[in-house]
Amino acid sequence: MNIIQHPSPNFGERRDGARPELIVLHYTAMPTAQAALARLSDPAFEVSAHYLIGRCGQIWQMVDEEKRAWHAGAGAWGGLGDVNSRSIGIELSNSGAEPFSELLMASLEALLADLMARWGIPAQNIIGHSDMAPGRKIDPGARVDWPRLEQQGMARLRGEAGQDLTPDPARLRALATVCGYPEDVSDDALLEAVRLRYRRGALGPLCAEDLRVLG
Repeated sequence: MNIIQHPSPNFGERRDGARPELIVLHYTAMPTAQAALARLSDPAFEVSAHYLIGRCGQIWQMVDEEKRAWHAGAGAWGGLGDVNSRSIGIELSNSGAEPFSELLMASLEALLADLMARWGIPAQNIIGHSDMAPGRKIDPGARVDWPRLEQQGMARLRGEAGQDLTPDPARLRALATVCGYPEDVSDDALLEAVRLRYRRGALGPLCAEDLRVLG
């Protein structure tokens, strides 16, 4: 991988001896990677990420992996908060409405493989910003090719069957919590987050398919 160093001042120390055990994907929602680099390196905005991947596939590193980048904010995964201290953040240059380019996806896969191997991060701990912050965040959006990542062992495999697919909000919450989703969110926000990840474009009330993908 060709990784360009572009240091950002927006970072701190990981707290309480935490180490990276999650990788959180974001989209920049900006027109160019250069605009995103400027924003993520500006101390006035107090945001950053460890890596940024451009539409052309170029990777920039802004924060050392040992440090705590400011990318996740409020939220939780697997019952634990302070996701910034427990994660590596990757920004993807994308508006959220466009397909993710093949060059970007190839670079993402190379970077994920490297990070997962070096830090021992399992596939189920590769998540979207919307997964850990339902109702607050929607990135990396509905256009990420999660099935492609799943097939390469770079994301949790969606379920194919379940013991109980009765479309009940309590059942959805139980299954989602086992996967890692936070509990302190509304039923609607949780359903939206699950569909963003697993059922792009799904509408209407809770149905059995929403439970199946979590089984």
